[in-house]
Amino acid sequence: MGMPSKVTGPLSDEAVMLAVREGEVAKLGLLFDRYHRALFDFFCRMVSNRSVAEDLVQDVFFRILKYRKTYRDDSHFTTWMFHIARNARIDHFKKHRGEVMFPEEGFDVPGHGPFPSQQFEKEQEAALLKKALARLSEEKRELLILARYREMKYDQIADFYGVDTGTIKVRVHRAVKELREIYSKVSGEKASCNVRKPETNLRII
Repeated sequence: MGMPSKVTGPLSDEAVMLAVREGEVAKLGLLFDRYHRALFDFFCRMVSNRSVAEDLVQDVFFRILKYRKTYRDDSHFTTWMFHIARNARIDHFKKHRGEVMFPEEGFDVPGHGPFPSQQFEKEQEAALLKKALARLSEEKRELLILARYREMKYDQIADFYGVDTGTIKVRVHRAVKELREIYSKVSGEKASCNVRKPETNLRII
């Protein structure tokens, strides 16, 4: 009777990236499957445009392949990937400086309330939150997207920005406070055009 086969789980992101770095470039497909949706969501929230977000996702994976040799053994893959994503976004807007980019609607995931009225309220709340997020500075918006939407750990975000974890906690707290204030303001603007004022409960924060 033979020995039972050893059950192994999926390779970690870091292990896959190390394999890509060493020449197993086909394994980049695993990372694409794991992260293309997360990157698309990140770019959509940063630039509010599906077409640009799709182009940036492709650019990120092209850069991962191009700069694979720069990946360090001790790096968190997601931190490294979002560094590349940030640079890709900055370079895109440098290249297209002066062009007018019109925000697109509809990339937010709609609510799933059991009744149409609840669905509508959730979609309204999501639209207001998106509008409030867009009014934050680019750095604060990026910080909240990483911390809240992407659920990146504070120590990883600290590594991303090159500061200590305590500084990140303070920055997130301040960004959340400012987002709440802006959300309240845009809710008031919306209420001036409607009978009912939306509630100012930011469920994602």
